[in-house]
Amino acid sequence: MNLAYLPSPSQGVWHLGPVPIRAYALCIILGIFVAVWLSQRRWAARGRDPQEIADIAMWAVPFGLLGGRLYHVITDPELYFAPGKHPIEALYVWNGGLGIPGAVALGAFGAWLGCRRRGIKLADFADAVAPGLVLAQGIGRWGNYFNQELYGGPTNLPWKLLIDPAHRPADTPGIAFYHPTFLYESLWDIGVMALLLWLDRRYRLGRGRLFACYVLAYATGRVWIEALRIDHANHFLGIRLNDWVSAALILAALIYLFVARRGRSSHDGVDGAAGGVAGHEQGMRQR
Repeated sequence: MNLAYLPSPSQGVWHLGPVPIRAYALCIILGIFVAVWLSQRRWAARGRDPQEIADIAMWAVPFGLLGGRLYHVITDPELYFAPGKHPIEALYVWNGGLGIPGAVALGAFGAWLGCRRRGIKLADFADAVAPGLVLAQGIGRWGNYFNQELYGGPTNLPWKLLIDPAHRPADTPGIAFYHPTFLYESLWDIGVMALLLWLDRRYRLGRGRLFACYVLAYATGRVWIEALRIDHANHFLGIRLNDWVSAALILAALIYLFVARRGRSSHDGVDGAAGGVAGHEQGMRQR
């Protein structure tokens, strides 16, 4: 008898009349709102208008969702375009399938468009939103829990996740418990958020370097989490494609941190690419 385990959710969709309310979508939406809220607080601490964050998010979020879906479909096209599959399902975002690298990449493009319209440096914006962005990812991962997807291999650890028979791998239908990799990544993301906030207060990173730290820390966690996952993934030279992407991101972040100009960002005489009241006060003293 297994007395210690994480149960599967009883359902992931509720119906309000004819309208389906999906837990996956709710987790994504909640993550976006929390990210905007935290980013606005950090932006305001620099003496900036928090409404600017919301305005830029109107550009970044749609591009991010599109990029996340495109990354998933491009890296796993056989799920939708192989013989016997249904290409229309490539549009079914509510069934899961948002690749974070694609979401961040195209979301950054949308943010650049928004920043350009407001006369804001993208690096300043990126440093401000990095902690909120990774927190949003941690919240969004709970959508995978409700969908019973992206879990790891079989395990008997006390925090093992019970997967319903309908969602188990075809080759292990009799095994009920698996690694809750959604939980691992969610906790890792929360830890990365705390790390970024600490780095920002301690070292006052600027000019996009805090965002580079986010990329480095997130991609590092993704490597070991990918090693546990058993969901479908394409491989290159025997390694999951997402691991190659993570390795490239780690390398790019390290190079950027090495070559980036040191110092804090500034705007209107306020010195401060890191969030927090202390950073804002320090900048005011340097006017």
